[in-house]
Amino acid sequence: MKFHNTTERIEANDADLSGSSFENVNLSGAQLSDVKLSGAVISDACLRGVRINDANLSGLSIADCRLDGMTIEGVDVRDLLDAYKKVQA
Repeated sequence: MKFHNTTERIEANDADLSGSSFENVNLSGAQLSDVKLSGAVISDACLRGVRINDANLSGLSIADCRLDGMTIEGVDVRDLLDAYKKVQA
C-alpha cells in the first residue's frame, strides 16, 4: 500500500507493518501502543514533546542528537552526562 502527497488517518490493529518505510511523514499526535520497533532506525526526526512510558529501551542508541530538555526519570540528561564525564576524568 502506498500513500503519496495525501492526508490520511490510519488505524492499524493486530497488523504486521514490519519493513515499512516512512519518509517526510507527519505523525504528530500519533499514539503507538504495544508496538515493536526492534531494529528500527529513526533519523532526521523531531521528537519534541514525545513521551515514552513502560518501554524496553535495552540496546537503544542515541547519537548526534539535540538533548536540550530531555529527561530520564525526571533527571535532565545533560546533567547526567556532565556527572558521568566528571567521574570518567
